[in-house]
Amino acid sequence: MAHLETDLIHKGSEFNESKAVVTPIYQTSTYIADEDLTQYITAASETKHPGFYHRHGNPTNSQAAAVLASLEKTEDALVLATGMAAISTAILTVVKTGDHIITQHSLYSGAMLFFKEFLSDFGVEVTYVDQKDNQAFEKAIQPNTKLIYVETPSNPNLDITDLAFIAGLGKKGQITTMVDNTFASPINQTPADFGIDIIVHSATKYLGGHSDLTAGAVCGRKSYINKVWRRSLVLGGSLSPFDSWLLLRGMKTLAMRVRQINENALELAQWLDKHPRIKKVAYVGLSSHPQYALAQKQMNGGTGMLCVELSADHDEQAYSYAQEVLNRLTIFANAASLGGVESLVVHPASMWGGHHDKDQKQTSGIYPGLIRISVGIENIEDLIKDFETALG
Repeated sequence: MAHLETDLIHKGSEFNESKAVVTPIYQTSTYIADEDLTQYITAASETKHPGFYHRHGNPTNSQAAAVLASLEKTEDALVLATGMAAISTAILTVVKTGDHIITQHSLYSGAMLFFKEFLSDFGVEVTYVDQKDNQAFEKAIQPNTKLIYVETPSNPNLDITDLAFIAGLGKKGQITTMVDNTFASPINQTPADFGIDIIVHSATKYLGGHSDLTAGAVCGRKSYINKVWRRSLVLGGSLSPFDSWLLLRGMKTLAMRVRQINENALELAQWLDKHPRIKKVAYVGLSSHPQYALAQKQMNGGTGMLCVELSADHDEQAYSYAQEVLNRLTIFANAASLGGVESLVVHPASMWGGHHDKDQKQTSGIYPGLIRISVGIENIEDLIKDFETALG
C-alpha cells in the first residue's frame, strides 16, 4: 500500500482509460450503449457505473471517490454536488419515519436546519446534547435510536467529540455512527481509526482547497455506499464532471496544504492568545483548550480553524468591535466557507443569525464578539501583521 501523499496523486488511476497524465474531464451526460443488451442492463443497474448516464456515474467522479475512500480508510465513497447533499443523503439512507437521532448542540448551520426543519416534518425525532459530555450521549439513547451524528471539531466553537466513545456506544447499541470530518480534514483526523461507521465531508473546503468548487463526499462500507448511491439517484445531488476534476486536482496537494495551514494556525493562535484585546482563543492545538488531551489523542494536527472572542464590556460593544476588526483586515477576507489556500474570517453571530435564535446561539457558544478564522497558506508574518493592525 502506497503512502498517503502518493495515493492522493495516483489512486483511482484505473478510471483514466486515456494516455493523459492528468485525468480527463468526462463532460458528457450520457454514453453510447453496448451492442450487447446484457452489458447495457448491467451498466444501467450497477452502482456508480462510469459509462451509462451521469447521474449514475462518471469516470472522473469514480476516481475522486477512490481517492476519498483511501484517505478516510473506508471501503468505498461517493461524491455529490455539495456538502449538504452528502449530509442529507447519508442520513436519509439510515433513518425513516419513527426513528430517533442523537446529535450535538453545536453543528454546521445547514446540518442544524436539516435536523430541525426537514427531519421533524417527516417524523424523525432528534435529541441534542453537549458534545463534550459522553454520558449525555448515552443517556439520550432510546429504543428507536438509529443514528448518532457528530461533528468534531465543531463549527464554529472548536469543541471536540470523543470519537472512540461514540463508536463504542454505537456498536454496543447497534446504532449507526456518522461524523462530519470537514473541519479536521482526513490529514488531521481519520474517524474510521476509532470505529466510526460513516464519514461525511463538505469537499468544498479542505479537500478542494481553492474556493472554486462545491462538492460533498460520503465514505463508508461498500454495502452502505451502494444504498447511498440509490438514494442519490432520486434525490439528484450529482457532482458535475468539472467540479469532480477540480476536486481531484485539489486533493493532490491536500497533505502539503493542510500541514502548512496547521503550522500557520498554531503560530497565529499562540500570538492571538497573548493579545490584550482578545478575551479568549479557541484552538485545538493550544494546551489551553479544555479538551486539548482528547484532541491530541484523536487528531494528528490542529487544523486551520480557530475562533477568537474579542474583549468587550457588553454585547453592543462586542458587535461594534467585531465589525471594526473585520473591516480593518486586508489579507483575511470576510467571506463564508473555509479550508482554502486563502485566509478567511466570518462573524458567526451574523452568519448564523437567520438560522439560530438567541438561546440557540448561546447554547452553541456563538457570542457577539466571536470571530471565526480559517487560516490559509500565506506567510505567517503577514497574517499576524494583518491582525495586529486590525486589532488596533
